[in-house]
Amino acid sequence: MKKLIFVCGFNNYLGINEEYDTVNRTMYFDNLEDVKQYANEIICFYSNNDPYVKYEVEKEFADKIATEQILIPNAGHINSESGYDTFEDIASYL
Repeated sequence: MKKLIFVCGFNNYLGINEEYDTVNRTMYFDNLEDVKQYANEIICFYSNNDPYVKYEVEKEFADKIATEQILIPNAGHINSESGYDTFEDIASYL
């Protein structure tokens, strides 16, 4: 089984800042749903208070491609800045 796991995923979302936009722009898909070709299972973790990516953007990303969505309330960007030096929840999906 092929599996993809996204944490705070988004596509074609610009405006975070110029440096991030420059890097992120190179990773975007013209047709996000093409990602489904690469995996049978697509899991999206996201938060409702990400300071970098709006909740609606992460939710829309997950709605388009995920076979399973996991909302982690008040988890920020699910990074060390948000208190996630480790991310134990993801291990059960590997």
